[in-house]
Amino acid sequence: MNHQIYLDYGSTSFPKPPGVAEAVCEFMTRQGMNINRGNYEKAYSAEEMVYETRCLISELFHGEGPKQVVFTKNVTESLNIVLKGFLKPGDHILTSSMEHNAVMRPLNQLSARGVEFTRIPCTEEGKLLTAELEQYLRPDTKAVVMTHASNVCGTVMPAAEVGRFCRTHGLKFFLDSAQTAGVIPIDMEDMCIDALCFTGHKGLLGPQGTGGIVLRKGLEREIEPLLSGGTGSISHTELVPEFLPDRFEPGTMNLPGIAGLRASLLWLKKRGIDTNRIHEEKLAAKFLKGLRPLEQDGLLKIAGLKTASGDRTAVVSVQTLTVDPAEAAYQLDENYGIMTRVGLHCAPAAHKTLGTFPAGTIRFSFGWASTGEDADAALAAMEEICRGI
Repeated sequence: MNHQIYLDYGSTSFPKPPGVAEAVCEFMTRQGMNINRGNYEKAYSAEEMVYETRCLISELFHGEGPKQVVFTKNVTESLNIVLKGFLKPGDHILTSSMEHNAVMRPLNQLSARGVEFTRIPCTEEGKLLTAELEQYLRPDTKAVVMTHASNVCGTVMPAAEVGRFCRTHGLKFFLDSAQTAGVIPIDMEDMCIDALCFTGHKGLLGPQGTGGIVLRKGLEREIEPLLSGGTGSISHTELVPEFLPDRFEPGTMNLPGIAGLRASLLWLKKRGIDTNRIHEEKLAAKFLKGLRPLEQDGLLKIAGLKTASGDRTAVVSVQTLTVDPAEAAYQLDENYGIMTRVGLHCAPAAHKTLGTFPAGTIRFSFGWASTGEDADAALAAMEEICRGI
């Protein structure tokens, strides 16, 4: 077996666009200096690179300026900073029944400290029951935190509707964009988002170890930093800075990663995220259509929505019914060279909602470099595995 097919874009994008690896290498071999720590030209050049990346992020998400962009290692760290820094004992927060553990584990930690949360139910297709939002409101409700799209089945949540609900009721709205940033347009103003948590290595096509938060102005004063330390600014005081981005960026940043992220953002800006979204949507539609005969014959179950019509990402999960999903995923890799992800995908609540718990699913996730031939090969392999050919 020589040819391998990568269908695990839901975990990380691979390959990266042209110029990303080169930018990382260029920074490490020709620049390599810290920001805010050196008074020399190369340090200033590194600061300029980081500032340009903040500008690209703010522009992409319609933020309130580059200073509102805080860099972290990943979306999990971003969510921990926002949730643990904002919520206090006695507070209540709403979330959905489709959340990743990047949301649920911090919330469960906080529940042991006097913070309460309520899950808003979703349908078996992963759709949020927005009509029920108001009935879960309490006098102590402070915010809603929600994924923008399920990492299990790809269902896109009605972020704009939820954001407007939050604005009407005086709640903060925190959005986990792990599966949508760089693929689905996000307008923080239009969607009434107060904190957008993103990761750099998925739809934004940058290196692992990059991510961040885009904050609405003033929210930083309501979030206690999770980490503190040297920032290279106001070094005369031992107190945590009040201003952004320094308030949430102590220590040494992943500058090589940010250099790679800048390169991927420039590539995305030139290409246009709609180009990637339309390409991925077509592949998901083709794959879903090809799976339907197997589902009709009782050989597998498609998790979530059965079609790709703009309300889902290019993430398609299936539960094989005649062979264990883990065995099927092993066969896909070993016999067909097709790389997928199998299991509960760090989202047990989502699987319970979708009816695929505890067995889990095989997740096929398409990306910018996936092809129609890749989808055809995956369908042919699933046909043989499910039918025991």
